[in-house]
Amino acid sequence: MKKAKINFDLLTIFPECLDSYFNSSILARAQKNSLIKITTHDIREQADNKHNRVDEPPYGGGPGMVLQIEPVYKTLKKVYPRLRSASFGGQAKKNKTTQIILLTPRGETLTQNKVKELSQYKRLILIAGHYEAIDARIDNFVDQKISLGNFILTGGELASAVIIDSVSRLVPGVLGKAESLEEESFSQFDTKTKKFNIEYPQYTRPEEFRGLKVPEILLSGNHEKIKEWREKQAKKRS
Repeated sequence: MKKAKINFDLLTIFPECLDSYFNSSILARAQKNSLIKITTHDIREQADNKHNRVDEPPYGGGPGMVLQIEPVYKTLKKVYPRLRSASFGGQAKKNKTTQIILLTPRGETLTQNKVKELSQYKRLILIAGHYEAIDARIDNFVDQKISLGNFILTGGELASAVIIDSVSRLVPGVLGKAESLEEESFSQFDTKTKKFNIEYPQYTRPEEFRGLKVPEILLSGNHEKIKEWREKQAKKRS
């Protein structure tokens, strides 16, 4: 069997919650073609009690429950036996092929530049928190902490799916046409504005819908003029 170009490991207490997404459309085809591999790991399997409980109230009091460090660590160690302590903050030698990522509001905000950086690794191990938080000692066993933005999710599973989706699209062969990747939003960096150009507006049939018409330039067949129009529209939307 052909070896995947990039492997994703998702550590979660809800291993089935993203199955339908991972097994649909582009991601499903990419896995079938062995371009990527997505494996989920159930943190509850490493619980030390008959009820598979992995959360406890926080020390010092406060609302909510905290995901315990031990079952998370055991799952991580099982997935990645080479795990070292205190890798976060550059205290251990940086791994050139694998990154352990904690999804947390306290992390670096995800950008397309970060996605491109992550796509250079052969393996991404994603830890999806849940409940109020994960015991903060997990910071000692991760390489990066990433956030989707200044808002709070119920858990890190959706954030993990966003990383898997956005990184997978940059793997050669995942998208049908290379042009789709080159021309899409955020793919082109404007050195003058120091920003990525947002993709130009797109239209398809019918030519008119309830009085709303497709711009005539797109129907002209003049590819040079169309290119100029699209570049101008992209800059307007940036």
